[in-house]
Amino acid sequence: MPLSRLLDLTADAVLAVRQGRSLTDVLARVAPDARPGVQALTFHVMRWLGSAGEVRAIVAPKTPPPHVESLLLTALALLWPTGEPSPYADHTLVDQAVHAARHRTPVAAGFINAVLRRFVREREHLANSARHQPLGAFNHPLWWIERVRHDWPTQWQALLAAANVHPPFTLRVNRRRGSGEAYLQRLAAQGRAASLVDDPALGGQAIVLAEPCPVTQLPGFAEGEVSVQDAAAQRAAPLLVGAGLPAGARVLDACAAPGGKTAHLLELADLDLLALDSDPVRLVRVQENLHRLQLQAQVRASDARDTANWWDGRPFDAILLDAPCSASGIVRRHPDVRWLRRPDDITALARLQAEMLDALWPLLAPGGRLVYATCSLFRSEGAEQIDAFLQRHGDAGASLDPQSPGHLLPLADNSPHPSATPRRALHDGFYYALIHKA
Repeated sequence: MPLSRLLDLTADAVLAVRQGRSLTDVLARVAPDARPGVQALTFHVMRWLGSAGEVRAIVAPKTPPPHVESLLLTALALLWPTGEPSPYADHTLVDQAVHAARHRTPVAAGFINAVLRRFVREREHLANSARHQPLGAFNHPLWWIERVRHDWPTQWQALLAAANVHPPFTLRVNRRRGSGEAYLQRLAAQGRAASLVDDPALGGQAIVLAEPCPVTQLPGFAEGEVSVQDAAAQRAAPLLVGAGLPAGARVLDACAAPGGKTAHLLELADLDLLALDSDPVRLVRVQENLHRLQLQAQVRASDARDTANWWDGRPFDAILLDAPCSASGIVRRHPDVRWLRRPDDITALARLQAEMLDALWPLLAPGGRLVYATCSLFRSEGAEQIDAFLQRHGDAGASLDPQSPGHLLPLADNSPHPSATPRRALHDGFYYALIHKA
């Protein structure tokens, strides 16, 4: 497919995100033959949209019509000096962006040509000017920058920069079907470089590929021998199972879709597991994952807070609450999230998380355990949320396990004083709390 056509479709996707639509939904409507190319381009643009926007404001102070601006932002982001090799030569990008403009809005072709050629000529000066603004320097909304700086005063710049680093491609080997070491050998036989994740909590079953590949090319994927799951997300199931739940233990996965953690729990133990989610459409993914992995669970659609609608009155031995959140810890995988969220969303999500915790706590049997998880960097969705919960329920036997991982930051060393130039972290940003009931 011509690059001009991909740029045109990418500009449509960028415009849709700027109007509040999820990039996942937008890409699902792109023709299959164009989708991989549009996704790659759009992800790049989302990562550098702030810088592109600041440059646009300098070189074209009067805001162009929406689609023209989106095409211009797309080209500027692709021309932005990221420090990584560009897949396209400057002149090719400029030529194809102008060609795309002629196809959709011919009157704007000359304007786009002039702006892009000026940026190429004056790139170093214009990029430095754009970086003087927080949006141009950090490529996140101003409120997001301030929240990260408040929550992580010594790490905020590294965290914002890490959000623009490509994420690793991480696998979870099905313990019921084989070991991580054995699967490494199968990958090596295919000529795929990979390594085990050096994290004792993952039991040697997590593998990082040196280069991503379609899941259909992974040996044994269709047969359920391996799944794709970030290393931080792989902490949930072993944390809940702990030293071992008894066979047939009654377990609730309260926000189960798309089913990665549900499946992982069943790979680790023989459980009577209920997978609950409020979205019936997303529960289809849970069923598909369980079928591929040859695992079984009860699957039900309901709001976890509405316990009268779904709970049968029998207490659970363990509960996993992977609560809805800002997704601020997985922005490198979903780079549109930063542009879709609003400050009020965080307040509303924190309220929802508290409601879910309060609704599910009475359903946990004495001696049981609850794991609360969010894929968030924000303390209001992590440590502050659990501190408030323990204040509400400490008298009811709630206690935080001292081995709770807490906030896992998506930094290579996860130390208080990271390098100014972040290396790729092997896990996303998450928060975990293990709570016991007396």
